[in-house]
Amino acid sequence: MKNIAVFASGRGSNFSAIVSAAKKGIFKANISLLVCDNPKAKVLGRAKKANIKIALVKRQDFPSKEKFEAEIIKRLKKEKIELIALAGFMRILSPGFVHKYKNRILNIHPALLPSYKGAQAIKDAFDYGAKVTGVTVHFVDEKTDHGPIILQEAVKIEKTDTFKSLEEKIHKAEHKLYPEAIRLCLEGRLEVRGRKVKII
Repeated sequence: MKNIAVFASGRGSNFSAIVSAAKKGIFKANISLLVCDNPKAKVLGRAKKANIKIALVKRQDFPSKEKFEAEIIKRLKKEKIELIALAGFMRILSPGFVHKYKNRILNIHPALLPSYKGAQAIKDAFDYGAKVTGVTVHFVDEKTDHGPIILQEAVKIEKTDTFKSLEEKIHKAEHKLYPEAIRLCLEGRLEVRGRKVKII
């Protein structure tokens, strides 16, 4: 079975959804490592509870981004990681890092890309008065929230929705869509042709 690393900096709800999906057999892989850059992140407690190895790598401990990423790569190699799932990791990976793991880094974004890029996607859609937003799982490339799209799911914004209720709907969609995208990737069913991802 392939080894997966999840990168997260915050609460870790997508981390838990991925771990749960692996336990249920939705995809066949080992969640071998959590990579986290934030010592106060709630995801660390989730990883301990799930008995998953943690690599806590703090950016401020390294003189450069290159050295910081080199330490992460060292940990990934040690655990023989073959697929990376970004789940609220609040660091932009360098082009060199992305190239090293080309088409092996997935990210989940809480909007229908290319709309509402950036860290405040749910709030941006809500504040804008959009009627529909959603969730995107994509391969990571050298640009932020830009790589080839694997799966998307629309989420309606109802008149009665508050920001909090919309956030809950988005998270529910994320927790279903991300494990499905990971499964397709692990099964070798994703073919990348330029910007298009064909599911075979």
